[in-house]
Amino acid sequence: MNIIDIIENKKHGCILSESEIKFFIEGVTKGTIEDYQISALLMAIYFQGMNLEETILMTKYMAESGKMLDLSEISNNITDKHSTGGVGDKITLIFLPLMAAAGLYTAKLSGRGLGHTGGTIDKLESIPNFKTNLSIEEFKNKVKFHKTAIAAQTPDLAPADGKLYALRDVTSTVDIIPLIASSVVSKKIASGANHIILDVKYGNGAFIKTPEEAQKLSEIMVQTGKSLNRNICAVISAMNQPLGRAIGNSLEVIEVIEFLKGNIEWDLKELTYTLCKKALEKSGRKETDKYLDELIESGKALEKFKELIEAQNGDSSVINDYNKFPSASIKYEIKAVKSGFISNIEALKIAKACKNLGAGREKKTDKIDYSAGVYLTKRYSEAVKKGETISVIYTNKKEAIKEAENLILSAYKISDEKPSKSNIIYKIID
Repeated sequence: MNIIDIIENKKHGCILSESEIKFFIEGVTKGTIEDYQISALLMAIYFQGMNLEETILMTKYMAESGKMLDLSEISNNITDKHSTGGVGDKITLIFLPLMAAAGLYTAKLSGRGLGHTGGTIDKLESIPNFKTNLSIEEFKNKVKFHKTAIAAQTPDLAPADGKLYALRDVTSTVDIIPLIASSVVSKKIASGANHIILDVKYGNGAFIKTPEEAQKLSEIMVQTGKSLNRNICAVISAMNQPLGRAIGNSLEVIEVIEFLKGNIEWDLKELTYTLCKKALEKSGRKETDKYLDELIESGKALEKFKELIEAQNGDSSVINDYNKFPSASIKYEIKAVKSGFISNIEALKIAKACKNLGAGREKKTDKIDYSAGVYLTKRYSEAVKKGETISVIYTNKKEAIKEAENLILSAYKISDEKPSKSNIIYKIID
């Protein structure tokens, strides 16, 4: 068997056999297949596609390309939650302490932000001394004793995915559903949880633009996960506007703390509670919004967030003293150009402004400014008067302010009539 024949087969639309897919992934992992040959097959897959069976096999061998975490010694009821990425998406940081307070084990390996999407690991590292680089044993012990832990994705989990993604990124073969599904699900399977909750986003601030595309991807990921013996579901959610008011690393962690203190934004609640109820359902429990409200009102969820911070060496005093977070030297207010109601805030433009202010990165080696970001003082459907502050910029880059202001002003749409509230949740694929 050789890679040229495999490329030729896929180029002509043939279905790849299990042995061909296994040969390919082993070659990627061991470095025995050249990058240009891998890229050629990726492009052939881009144009010819893959059926469900090929996608399942690709996912299986990608997951098995490195270490496979075994968390069964802790529990056979461990949940992992994954988002396909969005603007202001701090849901994981609310989900984990809420589920730990509910008695559910959650084990989360996460990534750093790239492009306009913010990474959960970056957000947590805005907490002084918070440790995200955990060994496998450290990670497992923290899940065992604290019911939750979150760590940076290790390179020895699904290493084939890392190599393939790096090539997809530079060969314009990222946006194909079978490869997206294999990438996401292989990492989740290698991470060891037996319950997987996916938050699949669509809209101008997401990688996937339409709900129909998001549904197709969700269905393939759920079918793939189930075929590989995981209890998996997907919640499809809108990402046309930022989630919550804060976009930027330390600003988002502060918003998480405020949520856990009971100062709750409606969209964060709708999405978080939907994901939490699905996670509890997967573990055999039917719970209501009222139950989750009580975990917040009682302070149990906030206490679990404090415990998570302390367990990973972070300074938990940030919960009551936001001055402990990195502080931007410039705070700049943006004013409304007319009166009316906020009818839209284009997520992608806000994200681009944040990245320019220092909150994001172009490549993985770039340093980010944890203090930089945008806070939306006025949100969807809220009334505003001309000259009133609609958002606040936080940055240490004076030269970036004007462009960020222009992006933010163009992101805001102000109408004469108050728009009705829209649902965040599109559909659940179970």
